[in-house]
Amino acid sequence: MTERIRNKRKEEIKRQKAKGKNKEANSGLLILISRGLFSLFLPFAFCLLISSVVSAQSRASFTVGPVTVKAGEKASGMIEVPAAKDEATTIPISVIHGARPGPVFALIAGNHGYEYTSIIALQRLLPQLDPKQISGTVVMVHVANMPSFLKRTIYYSPVDGKNLNRVYPGKVDGTVSERIAYQITREVIDRSDYLIDLHCGDGNESLRPYSYWDVQNDGPGGPAVIEKSKQMALAFGLDHIVMDRERPTDPNKSVYCSTTATTRGKPAITTESGGLGMTDNESIARIERGVLSVMRHLKMIEGAPQMVEHPIFIDRNAVLRSDVTGIFYPLLERGQTVAKGTLMGYVTDFFGKRIFELRAPFGGTVLYILGTPPVSQGEPLAMIGHIVETER
Repeated sequence: MTERIRNKRKEEIKRQKAKGKNKEANSGLLILISRGLFSLFLPFAFCLLISSVVSAQSRASFTVGPVTVKAGEKASGMIEVPAAKDEATTIPISVIHGARPGPVFALIAGNHGYEYTSIIALQRLLPQLDPKQISGTVVMVHVANMPSFLKRTIYYSPVDGKNLNRVYPGKVDGTVSERIAYQITREVIDRSDYLIDLHCGDGNESLRPYSYWDVQNDGPGGPAVIEKSKQMALAFGLDHIVMDRERPTDPNKSVYCSTTATTRGKPAITTESGGLGMTDNESIARIERGVLSVMRHLKMIEGAPQMVEHPIFIDRNAVLRSDVTGIFYPLLERGQTVAKGTLMGYVTDFFGKRIFELRAPFGGTVLYILGTPPVSQGEPLAMIGHIVETER
């Protein structure tokens, strides 16, 4: 009996030892497999890392004015506008030069110095953009019209009395506004592939968000530039899109910032978000979202663009101007729909006598209307747009 028990114990010990050896074998096998997989993955991961580094190193640096940036980096600086007929000024810029190749995308804020939302939007976007995650290059003009910005003037420069966004492509020896336009044309627009001129209602304008799409282009690229510009407008995300048929086609007399791009074969749009000198978060965030969506559309960053699903195209528009100088009383608000002949507001003299009535020349939507009382003869009181279609 005792002998039988001893034999059973010996057999149990043998089984336990066998199990232990199997566990060790299985564990060793798992280690070998994991090491094998890691050894297979490691060269692949290393190759990806080297490829990324080599790609960034093989990309040439990018220069705008005094700012030269290596691939995968960003930097800021000032373009100098030397004195000539009048005083000198500067243009603050930033360059985000992506690690991978792609388009050059220009963002221009502050062509009108009292339009603050786009200026703040670029301030907020700059730290968000990681050049190591970008394909291509972003060029930001933070404040195009520094004299107007610092003096808080609407429309016109306090130095030469000119509207910067009416003197493009500028002159090297012109007045300060013309010299600013010349530097932006030469240093930014000529180096870009795509451009957005970022605006809002000026300090006196109550404006609903919309964008301008230049549908007339006889220059380089022609229909292709027009279509690409349309897709940019849809990607930016503002549902009201003005089909601008009155822009110049001569690149040497382009007048407007975005038209300076399109007449040179570069797709471009003008956007409007905000107004009345305000810096409300909604208007600023709308610009930020729009810029990032266009970057996704251009394959500069990962993700899908947020295209406008139901765009509202405006085939005809009119800027309604005052025949007199005086005090303006608006009777409508931005975004309202009006019928032809609707009284939109009136102007009084400085003693309260009504001397001018503003009536809608056709039915449409109020894109902007003055929100402050002062008005000079010939200046805008409102802008109205006729809606033509709502399908893409």
